[in-house]
Amino acid sequence: MKSGKLLLGLVSGALAGAVVGLLYAPKKGKDTRKAITDKGDDYIKGANKSIHEFTDSVNHKMEALKARTKANLAGSKSEEKMNKAKAEMHDVAS
Repeated sequence: MKSGKLLLGLVSGALAGAVVGLLYAPKKGKDTRKAITDKGDDYIKGANKSIHEFTDSVNHKMEALKARTKANLAGSKSEEKMNKAKAEMHDVAS
């Protein structure tokens, strides 16, 4: 949640800075429109990259959690079998 707010703040600040900079820059309208288009494309590419990195990170963490859960379940089944075997051995010895 915090990284999403940080990303939104960074993008908003960059956009506001770009708008103010373009408004005060002494360029022709054609040049300004091209600069706006280029900056917009750059921001979209950056946002897409950030989104892909975030989803890859979440997917990796989910896979690790699944693996740990599976290992814990397997460990508890082994523990159950061991306790059952010990109980059987105790019954035989009695």
